Amino acid sequence: MHVIVLGSGLLGVSTAYYLSQLGHQVSVVDRQATPAAETSFANGGQISVSHAEPWANPSAPFKVLKWLGQEDAPLLFRLRADLGQWMWGLQFLRECTPQRTRHNIQQIVRLGTYSRDTLQQLRRDIGLNYDQRTQGILHFYTSQKEFEAAEAPAAQMRELGCDRQVISADEAVRIEPALRHIRSQLAGATYTSEDESGDANRFARELVRHCEADGVQFLMSHTVTALREVGGRLDHVEATDAEGRFQTLRADAYVLAMGSLSPLYARPLGIRLPIYPAKGYSVTMPVKDASMAHQVSLTDDEFKLVFSRLTGPGGDRLRIAGTAELNGYDRDLNRVRCEAIVRRVEELFPGAGHTDQASFWTGLRPATPSNVPIIGQSKIPNLYMNTGHGTLGWTHACGSGKSIARIISGLQPEVDFDFIGQPAASKHSVQTSTSNT
Repeated sequence: MHVIVLGSGLLGVSTAYYLSQLGHQVSVVDRQATPAAETSFANGGQISVSHAEPWANPSAPFKVLKWLGQEDAPLLFRLRADLGQWMWGLQFLRECTPQRTRHNIQQIVRLGTYSRDTLQQLRRDIGLNYDQRTQGILHFYTSQKEFEAAEAPAAQMRELGCDRQVISADEAVRIEPALRHIRSQLAGATYTSEDESGDANRFARELVRHCEADGVQFLMSHTVTALREVGGRLDHVEATDAEGRFQTLRADAYVLAMGSLSPLYARPLGIRLPIYPAKGYSVTMPVKDASMAHQVSLTDDEFKLVFSRLTGPGGDRLRIAGTAELNGYDRDLNRVRCEAIVRRVEELFPGAGHTDQASFWTGLRPATPSNVPIIGQSKIPNLYMNTGHGTLGWTHACGSGKSIARIISGLQPEVDFDFIGQPAASKHSVQTSTSNT
C-alpha cells in the first residue's frame, strides 16, 4: 500500500520508518527544505516518561490566573479574540479534575513507557547516534509545596511502571553534583533512572537517512494547500513545490502528522481536532565550565524548564527549554521570556555556560487540553492522525509512529492506549469530532 505522511518532524519521520518496515511504499511531504526543521528543531531533548503530569491538573487554574499578564510566566495565556483559544481553554479547565488528571497520566505514562522501549530497540537495531545520554532524568524542587505536590503523581507513575522515585535533596546532589550550588534551596527531588535525553533533531535526520536507504521518498519544500475528499475517502493532497508548481499527490492512505497545523487541514474535512499551538522556547549555549555544568538531564518543575547536555558534532552544549505561551500561531521570539530562561540558568549553574553566546529558538507545540495525543483512524477511513503530542513529541515519537503504522496495516497496537477509531478506545476529550463548522 502507498501511504503519504504529511509532516517530516519527529512524528512524521518515525511513522514513515515503521510503515516502511511493515512493507509499505511511503512518501513524506513537508513545506520545509530539511526534515525536523520546525517544532522538532531545538526542543529540550528529553525522553521523559516521568514528565507525565499534564498541564491540566487540579492546581493549574489557580496558577494560570496568578500568571495572567506576567510576561515571563511558565504558562502564559495571552488572551485574544480567538474562539479556538477560548474553546481550548474551556476544555483545559474540564481536564483539571482529579479524576481526569489520573486518567490522562495513565494514558501518557503507558504510551511513554512503550515509546521509550521502542526507541531503545530501534537504537539497538540500526545503531543510531544522536548525542544520547542514558543517565536518567532528575526533577528538582526549590519549593516545598511543589515537592509535596509531586509525591502523589510520582506514586501513580510507579504503579503504572514508570519508576519515578522520590529522593532527598542530598541524594539529588549526589546524582547531579552541579546542583550543589543550590543545595540550601532544594526541598527534594524525584529521579527516574530509565529516562534518557538526546538531540531530537539529529535523531530525526539520522532516521531519515535510514528511511531513504529503505526507499522512502521525501518531498521537501512542498507546501500542502488542501486535502480533498471524494466519496467519503481522502482522494488526494494538493501542494505546491519549491518553484510554486501545483502538485496533486495520491496514495491509498494518508497520515496527518503536521503538529500544530493539523487542525487547520482537518477542519475543512469536518474534523475538529482539539489542538492549540503552545509556543515554547529554548536556549542553547556552549559549555564554559564543565565542572559547573550538569551531566544528568534535569527538570525544574516550578519554572517549567528542562535541561539537557549535548556533546555531539555541534560541540559541548547546554540545551534549556520550556515554558508555554498560548498566543495563536505567533512565532515571534519574546526576548523577555528568553532572558528569563538565561537568568534561571545562571541562578542554578553560575558560570556553566557562555551566556553571551546563547542562541534562542521558539516553536509551536501541538497541545491538546489533556496533553494526551491524537493517534489513530479518523472518520475518513483512509486518513489517520498522529498529532497533538504537545511537549512530549520526542518522548512519544517512536511509540506513536510504530502504533499508527500497525493500525494502518490492520494490526493491533502493542500498547494499551485510547487510540481514536479503535473499538476499545474510550471517548473522551481527545476524540475527533465530526462537526462541519
